Amino acid sequence: MNSYLLFKSLHLIAVVSWMAGLLYLPRIFVYHVENKEKKEATDIFEVMEKRLFYYIMRPAMILTWIFGLVLIYLNGIEIFSQLWMQIKIVLVILLSAYNDYLGKCLVSLKDNSNTRSSKFFRIINEVPTIMLILIVFLVIFKPI
Repeated sequence: MNSYLLFKSLHLIAVVSWMAGLLYLPRIFVYHVENKEKKEATDIFEVMEKRLFYYIMRPAMILTWIFGLVLIYLNGIEIFSQLWMQIKIVLVILLSAYNDYLGKCLVSLKDNSNTRSSKFFRIINEVPTIMLILIVFLVIFKPI
């Protein structure tokens, strides 16, 4: 079996899993904020948020990085001389920071210190979509 294709497949599986979480967690936050007066509902949202973040998103992010770094190693470190790869890495770092920000939002919702509205969470829910589009076009077309 070709090890490059194996790690590329594992990388893509991890990316898809991570992106699913990045797209879904802010949506749960919207429902959480909109139902903050309903203790039974917020308890359910807190369990969903915790499981999604800690059991799916964080491991998928870590695996995305591991398999991505393996692919860089297999391609050769000189791939960093290509501008499209430099931009992609910056975007992935930003997605990782966004992931961590969502973790902070999760904590603030759990301890009732959240000051953000459901509209705010609806808006930031678009961040990973925009980043995904940019990354996919960079990787496929390697325009620069």
